Amino acid sequence: MEASERARLETYWRKIAELFTPAERPSSLLVTHLLPERPAFVRAVGAVSELRAVLPKPKSVTAVARREVESSFAVDELSRELFNDPDRAVTYLETRAAGEPVVLLDVGGYFAPVLDALCDRFTGRILGVVEDTENGHKRYAEREKLPCPVLSVARSPLKDPEDFLVGQSVVFSTEALLRGRGDILHGRPALVIGFGKLGSSIARLLHAKGVHVTVYDIDPVRRAQALSQGFAVARNREASLSMAGLVLCATGSMALRGEDFPQLKNGAYVATVTSSEDELELAGLPDGYTRSTAQEHVTRFETTGHYFYLLNGGEAVNFIHGASVGPFIFLVQAEIIAGVRALARGDLSSAVQEISADDRSTIARTWLNYFIR
Repeated sequence: MEASERARLETYWRKIAELFTPAERPSSLLVTHLLPERPAFVRAVGAVSELRAVLPKPKSVTAVARREVESSFAVDELSRELFNDPDRAVTYLETRAAGEPVVLLDVGGYFAPVLDALCDRFTGRILGVVEDTENGHKRYAEREKLPCPVLSVARSPLKDPEDFLVGQSVVFSTEALLRGRGDILHGRPALVIGFGKLGSSIARLLHAKGVHVTVYDIDPVRRAQALSQGFAVARNREASLSMAGLVLCATGSMALRGEDFPQLKNGAYVATVTSSEDELELAGLPDGYTRSTAQEHVTRFETTGHYFYLLNGGEAVNFIHGASVGPFIFLVQAEIIAGVRALARGDLSSAVQEISADDRSTIARTWLNYFIR
């Protein structure tokens, strides 16, 4: 990032913080990707709250960004195990923010399994959660009852540009890895599993590149939408797996289980848009498969009579190339900042809800002032 771009970004975040700093700043824990542009956002979170710890998503950390964040904030290791165990989770929170009002800023529903314990047993007060992703939104929404408010930005209109561009970056990185092996997308039928905002973006871009695309989604409404947009729709997922030369997983909730992998066409490539723990049951792969490195970021899985390739170890393939969506990511991040103020007021009900339309308009106007070309 050039000096002028960095200066504009810092000025933007100062303005966002000025607009959304609560009357009384709560403490916070921040789950985030630590990509090159992310430290400026982290500092903005630190401006509107007492940021007690940054928890980087394990597979999306750049060393330079981590060092920059560590110079100002505590950086701890994030794992599903930490927030699957109520005792460990409560103990951890006590070490960071004992007795304080806390906002949890989440990416992927990490706090969902232990939210009741945190609200009941923590010596401070959990003001609520701000969740960034569709996968995380589902983890909170599927609970019968929530013990605190959850503000989701996953379905915000301000996230639409990010979702569209993430889909494009997934296709870019997938194609780059194939070309690195002397292969191309064309002539390789694609199966897109999941036709939400990311999956539909991926399907449209592959189609624009001349790739034959078949879509599968467990939701019949989304299958109907895909059909109306000109895509082939899989009646039988297993049969479609056996014919696809490229499988792109965009469900956020276990697209392929262990028994699915032997159904893949020989030589098929598999890529995901999120972490392998969410999309792929690699631990369930039948015995007999060996793995070897075909090239950087491409793993070959092979057993007698069958082989397939996994891109980026099953992690989000677009993170190989930085997963950049340009300044559009700053719209969603600003909405997370607005969520801190909304939760700090303490007047929201214990349910999944969204940022106000007025706050979104304020964010969009501010963003346009800084980033319109």
